[in-house]
Amino acid sequence: MLGASGQIGRFFCALGGTFAGQSAEIIPVFRNTRAFGQGVSWHPGAPVPPGLRADAVVALWGVTRGSDAQLSANSALAEAAIGLARQVGAGRVVHCSSIAVYAPATAPMAEDWPTRPVNAYGLSKLRMEQTALAQSGGGPRSLCLRIGNVAGADSLFAAGRAQGRITLDRFADGAGPERSYIAPRDMARVLAHVALAPLDSLPDVLNVAAPGAVAMQALAGAMGWPVSWRQAPPDARRSVVMDCSRLAALCPMPSDAATAEYLARDVSELGLVA
Repeated sequence: MLGASGQIGRFFCALGGTFAGQSAEIIPVFRNTRAFGQGVSWHPGAPVPPGLRADAVVALWGVTRGSDAQLSANSALAEAAIGLARQVGAGRVVHCSSIAVYAPATAPMAEDWPTRPVNAYGLSKLRMEQTALAQSGGGPRSLCLRIGNVAGADSLFAAGRAQGRITLDRFADGAGPERSYIAPRDMARVLAHVALAPLDSLPDVLNVAAPGAVAMQALAGAMGWPVSWRQAPPDARRSVVMDCSRLAALCPMPSDAATAEYLARDVSELGLVA
């Protein structure tokens, strides 16, 4: 697991190696194991530790903000993950992409929706996907997960933890924004599934979120955070939601997985609030 020190990596490692009946040994990879405890120390360009073998590489690392040059590192990181996979004998690499690769839409976006990012981060993730998939022909196979918001690891939770309240855009009809979300434990199950399932059952690109839209106001309320409102600017998007039918067929989730109460409960039970 590359990027094991990030928020999603920490969620995954904390849950151990068994997910809905699927078991695996997780090998966390850190740039500095002294800072994070047990795991493997490695960074791109360094020799691979002797004897390291794996069936899959899950690349959770990535650059989320910065200049165009800094964001372009996402493609380089994808290449590094593929190179590592070849050296450790892994048959697949799971890359973390983003909902940000899609062109704006008012309806849920399926995997075949046009990719036309509206910001530099989304463009860097799209280029990362293109880099990864272009190299799949010679093995290992690359799988790109277009992830929505992971509860506990997104900007709403960062603001709630820091300020004890949330500021949201209010749109012309009086409503606030809605987004695609997934609970940390469900995110871990999805990662385990795509790392362990037969390769011929998996698509190259997969939307990852609970099936349905989550109102951010409701999620703030479920976490006990008051909401302050501001008028939505002209370029604000009320609904940024993916169609996750393909994921539901591969890795079904609970019927209430897209409810604010479910997401808040999962985050709280994992101790991710403070």
